[in-house]
Amino acid sequence: MAGIAGISQKLIAECKQRLMQNKTDLLNRVREAKHQLDGLETGGDEADQTVRVLAEQEFVNMQDRLRNQLMEIESALARIENGTFGLCEETEEVIEPERLRAIPWTRLSIEGAEIRESMNKRYARG
Repeated sequence: MAGIAGISQKLIAECKQRLMQNKTDLLNRVREAKHQLDGLETGGDEADQTVRVLAEQEFVNMQDRLRNQLMEIESALARIENGTFGLCEETEEVIEPERLRAIPWTRLSIEGAEIRESMNKRYARG
């Protein structure tokens, strides 16, 4: 039985389950990192304060990465809901099932990723 964009309903369900699990894992990582940061001493000598500042910076950097990942996951879940999941943004062709299984939030087929990378390199030079 064909699903969205000719992708099987089974693959869509599998990707949705993986997306939901990844979302839960990300939120748990954020919660754990926040808990660890809250556990650090705020006073102390200069070395303790330096450790805290470095830990806070690492937390902020991690938050940015996780937020970006979370946005990609949310976007993929929205594409499942609106019927565009599995379509390449560059080629408008169906993304390879193996690629969707490996990276269920991907927006690009292998060909589309190569096109985008080629365009990014071209514009980066100028």
